[in-house]
Amino acid sequence: MVNTSETSGPPRRQPTSAAAAPAESTSVSVSEVPSARQGSGRALALSALGVVFGDIGTSPLYSLQTVFSIDHNTVKPTPVDVFGVISLVIWAIMIVVSVKYVALVMRADNDGEGGILALVALLREKLAHRRRLAVVMMLGMLGAALFYGDSVITPAISVMSAIEGLVVVNPALKQLVLPVSVVVLTVLFIVQRWGTEAVGKAFGPVMAVWFVVLAILGVPHIVRHPEILAALSPTYALAFVVEHPFTAFIAMGAVVLTITGAEALYADMGHFGARPIRTAWYAVVFPSLALNYFGQGAMILHEPATIDNPFFNLAPSWATLPLVILATLATVIASQAVISGAYSVSRQAVRLGLFPRLAVKQTSREEGGQIYLPVVNWILFFGVLLLISVFRSSGRLATAYGLAVTGTLVLTSLLFLMLALRVWHWAMWKIVAYAVVVGLLEAVFFAANLTKIVSGGWLPLLIAAIVVTLMTTWRKGAGVLAERRRELEGPLDEFVEMIRETGVPRVPGLAVFPHPNRTTTPLALRSHVNFNHVLHEHVVIVQIINENVPHIHHVDRVVVDDLGYADDGIVHVCVRVGFNDSQDIPKGLALAIGKSDELDLSADQAHYFLSVLTVHAKGNPRLKDWRARLFVWMARNAASRTEVFHLPPDRTVIMGANLDL
Repeated sequence: MVNTSETSGPPRRQPTSAAAAPAESTSVSVSEVPSARQGSGRALALSALGVVFGDIGTSPLYSLQTVFSIDHNTVKPTPVDVFGVISLVIWAIMIVVSVKYVALVMRADNDGEGGILALVALLREKLAHRRRLAVVMMLGMLGAALFYGDSVITPAISVMSAIEGLVVVNPALKQLVLPVSVVVLTVLFIVQRWGTEAVGKAFGPVMAVWFVVLAILGVPHIVRHPEILAALSPTYALAFVVEHPFTAFIAMGAVVLTITGAEALYADMGHFGARPIRTAWYAVVFPSLALNYFGQGAMILHEPATIDNPFFNLAPSWATLPLVILATLATVIASQAVISGAYSVSRQAVRLGLFPRLAVKQTSREEGGQIYLPVVNWILFFGVLLLISVFRSSGRLATAYGLAVTGTLVLTSLLFLMLALRVWHWAMWKIVAYAVVVGLLEAVFFAANLTKIVSGGWLPLLIAAIVVTLMTTWRKGAGVLAERRRELEGPLDEFVEMIRETGVPRVPGLAVFPHPNRTTTPLALRSHVNFNHVLHEHVVIVQIINENVPHIHHVDRVVVDDLGYADDGIVHVCVRVGFNDSQDIPKGLALAIGKSDELDLSADQAHYFLSVLTVHAKGNPRLKDWRARLFVWMARNAASRTEVFHLPPDRTVIMGANLDL
């Protein structure tokens, strides 16, 4: 975890000691050192274009079209409305993305990882008040749940909006939109297994071309009608709000579509680091987006009929089909931003105890944040397919999109303000300034999207409700289970004393018991003695500790401690691993051989006994029946520790106990 200093600035990273590392062994690796320190900054910035900015980079495809088509053209292509909308768009991007996320929120990283749960982790370290901690956890769960809704909607709306460009080329091609979208999305989710590094290298150059094209499309219209640049002044946005308050309020519900991807930008920080993301944003992404939106505004102002699809109407007719192809590639990449973000959020949710153990594949040997979670990938995939089969058009999906985005924006701001006030100790005037400038704007965006609940906003709320239910159920059930498990395990010193007093027979051999701590008795050890009435001559309790570095050298990886039980043949081995090291217990044991008189044996002779607690839902008073059953289902579908620890099947015995939850 990050050690936050008691200053007015963001925390500095400190190396995590073995004592401070998480004691619970899971199948996830703790995150990495900052990505900006690794490899080439330019290469990472290019890869960031391909993974991080795809979502916000493809917003010009549908955002202004949605603004001018909502509620039967409430927003008109008149000078006041056009200048007001463009001014709102530019200032929304500058305030929410450039100021809030890129300049401020990205300073709050948890060992290089970003996303709303990174803020939760940082606050949880510093807040001692239980009620405040409960509020922080609930805000984090709500924000993460809404982000999952965003992760399902973004691939669907992005890809469909691009494929719908075929209708501009030939209206008869409308029937192809849905099947082509399904094919494109299927390919996207299949290639995820190769990781964001490979995907980013492939997508980076494509997105570089995309952003250049965005700028090129906008410049000619700006040159012909340079007066549109006056919309850079916020006075036009204010005049629009004052003169047409209802119209402006409705418009803001769609203007927020121009900043979709801002939270994904923060969540993807662990994949590339803050510096490459900032470089790509200020040097390429923001200028290209601004030029394109100014170009669309200039065109709409002088050619009102183009509001039916302003983005594709920017291009000459001969370029429409190539633009559709490029847009399709870009929207596939846009989906990558939230998919990668969902991986990061899921891993952090596991670390915070909000999800069961998930299988994680490390896809880069240098960047700890570049990961692939198979179960998350395929849940998102089937969710996206279900979504496009129900809504069947990007226009209908747009009504559902804004609520997930704005809800996440507001929750992130609340947590960030708590961090700035309680941990960074910002002056109150800074807190107030942020709340007025950023918070008020996001609150208006959120309120405007509340009007869309009936027409589609219910979708992200439904997804969020499901995710929050899973998180709260797992957190509650895991707490109950931990208490019951400690009761079953009992203190290790009492167990050793029992062995001495009863004179349990000892048999030759080496028995290894993976266990998350050094104070309680592994269930498999207790079950082994109770069932077989014997104990091996040599007993090793192995604890895996994840460190916040890429690699732990072999000479530093293991620490052996007899815990005062040397005469009883029992030792404790702590195996420290980096995020790029496998949690291979046999290899760790081999490194420990010879470091203690009790370990002067061959690791090849070891037999492994894995503790497994089989949980049954039997109506615990602290858990409702349906929650207990849901928790049991989640526990049974958690990743297998046998595979995670690389235990040899022919020398592994799974033992444990049954527990009625």
